[in-house]
Amino acid sequence: MSLIVDSLTKTYGEVAVFRNVSLEVASGEFVAIIGESGVGKSTLLNCMAGLDDWNQGRVSLDGVDIGALGDEQRALLRRRKIGFVFQAFHVLPHLDVAQNVGLPLMLLQHRDKHADDQRVLEMLDAVGLQGLGQRLPQQLSGGQLQRVAIARALVHRPQLLLADEPTGNLDPDTALRVMDALIGQSRAHGASLVLVTHSQAAATRADRVLRLSAHGIST
Repeated sequence: MSLIVDSLTKTYGEVAVFRNVSLEVASGEFVAIIGESGVGKSTLLNCMAGLDDWNQGRVSLDGVDIGALGDEQRALLRRRKIGFVFQAFHVLPHLDVAQNVGLPLMLLQHRDKHADDQRVLEMLDAVGLQGLGQRLPQQLSGGQLQRVAIARALVHRPQLLLADEPTGNLDPDTALRVMDALIGQSRAHGASLVLVTHSQAAATRADRVLRLSAHGIST
């Protein structure tokens, strides 16, 4: 897996969110992106996934130019190759933990339900949530919910994992456990990890740290 962002510029009207951002993420690499609030870190992450459009430049995943794809093709690419972990969990309250984690497999229309159920159980065990599959989200703590989000992001074995401030709402001890699960599981699955964060503690665990500003990105 390779992710290439080449000379990317994003504007809202006359206001530039960022300009001329270029970076590459190698297969299995963990890259952290830091920067001041408002410089467009989350927007850049959304562009990497094809969730947002940009004005100039190119984003390619495994040689596929995401900007050249239509909405449906982008959605299929995300479904197959990308996992997401966000600060606001985004779990569905009416589904139990196992059902939330299994959503990506359902969307991929896997036909072996037994194998899918087993993979969900393995992911819950891997992130320290064994035995909690039948609980509803409102019965879990914030740290547990974030680990549900990590399990869901990795259950379909994506090549690229995008994480946007996954520890922003957590206390330091819980944040450490969540980062351990996030890094450990992305390494175990061979996924590349791009982390947007304000946390220096989280950023220092990356293979590389990049700083985003309105003028571009730097090491």
